[in-house]
Amino acid sequence: MVRTLRVLTQLMGWTCVAIGLFHVALGNAAIPGAGSAGPTVDSWGRFMGASFVGYGLAWVWAARQRPVPARAVRWLAAVFLLGGVGRLLSLAAHGWPQWFQIALAVIELALPPVFFRLADAEERAASGGPEALAAGR
Repeated sequence: MVRTLRVLTQLMGWTCVAIGLFHVALGNAAIPGAGSAGPTVDSWGRFMGASFVGYGLAWVWAARQRPVPARAVRWLAAVFLLGGVGRLLSLAAHGWPQWFQIALAVIELALPPVFFRLADAEERAASGGPEALAAGR
């Protein structure tokens, strides 16, 4: 579980950084189905892309700590879950989005419980919990 936490946390961080940079660079073109949403949405999307880079860097920071801080992982996962809830609210208010947005919503709703479950794996192992044996410590 310790290795899984560390790998998923690192993967989450770098994925968010890459997605954020993609949005900063491409604006509306980075959003499937957005097409010609206009300069206001383009500006907002690029700003949010930069914010997503920062969010990803927070995941990378957490992944590089020894042990990985459970509290930080839970907060970051909660923010990700809130994004999925936001997509559900949009679905209820405006209907079905482009298919890729639905796939993202599934990930945003399914992945946080995994992080909530794994969050304290390394802290428990470091304190000599049951995972210490599994981690080879």
